[in-house]
Amino acid sequence: MKSLLILFSYHHNNTEKIAKVFAKVLDAQIKTPRQISPEELQGYSLIGFGSGIYGEKHHISLLDLADKLPQVTNKEAFIFSTSAIMGKAKVAQDHSLLREKLQSKGYMIVDEFSCKGFNTNSFIKFFGGMNKGRPNAEDLKHAEEFAQNLKQNAHGS
Repeated sequence: MKSLLILFSYHHNNTEKIAKVFAKVLDAQIKTPRQISPEELQGYSLIGFGSGIYGEKHHISLLDLADKLPQVTNKEAFIFSTSAIMGKAKVAQDHSLLREKLQSKGYMIVDEFSCKGFNTNSFIKFFGGMNKGRPNAEDLKHAEEFAQNLKQNAHGS
């Protein structure tokens, strides 16, 4: 199974920490949206799309890439993120725009992952931020289990 992770992570590199765990388990490359051309994706059987959550959605560079993707048939993908605030409904909402864009292009979303990330956006930076130390060892362990599950259940393997 040939895997690729498309990642945008910059504030505290929270999402990059998760992506590195995925990359190790899946033997995947990590590229930014700017480092990839939509045509390159044809050579991969599993593609992960991830970033931090900004204003309740993935980073604009990832969303713009999704808009430029060519139509595919049942190509497997997964979505991941780190965010200040968690909860099943919150994650589903945060991932909804990227999920819709990918599904409209023919991607089959096989799973989704999210965990807390250290956040110093807006006024909370004056109070030391929130979720200091996240993602932590437990989050990284969950990321590894998630990736192992993807590896076992992916159809391209």
